[in-house]
Amino acid sequence: MLTAGCPGLVAGAVSMAAGEYVSVSSQADAERADLAVERAELQADPVGEREELAAIYRARGLTPHLADAVADELSAQENLLGVHARDELGMTELSHARPFQAAGASAASFTAGAALPVCAVIVSPAALRIEATMAVTVLALIVTGWAGAVLGGASPVRGACRVAIWGIAAMLLTMVVGRLVGGVA
Repeated sequence: MLTAGCPGLVAGAVSMAAGEYVSVSSQADAERADLAVERAELQADPVGEREELAAIYRARGLTPHLADAVADELSAQENLLGVHARDELGMTELSHARPFQAAGASAASFTAGAALPVCAVIVSPAALRIEATMAVTVLALIVTGWAGAVLGGASPVRGACRVAIWGIAAMLLTMVVGRLVGGVA
């Protein structure tokens, strides 16, 4: 189990990081494309773009007069593209896609989660390795679901159950696939 666990940990962390990098890079590409379109629209039709801003503010509840005043004020800003990115496209500095940051976080999260069962294999007696690994993993899933729900302001019991159920399902599927291809599970 340890011989498969350590390479699996590394392969999983690298795979998660690569997948996250590709996914978030695609998101960053889409953001750049949206900004390029918005930049072209601002150059081609500044009056129409100013009216779009006013319509956004009216839709948010401002009176027509105030929406027009806000649109006029913001349209005079030096970073007009930033104004439209924020208010029209919903992009903020904090929401920009960061592929390397996402890849690193994904790899670190996977490594932290995968290290627990590997450690359970290392410290468990040989006769109890499978049971100990499953118990530690399920406990970690419960704690992770609980903590995520508490941090997100959701129901801790629901969060713990959801993460544990899906984690157990993933473990069972992995075990079935391992048996189908002739591995020991």
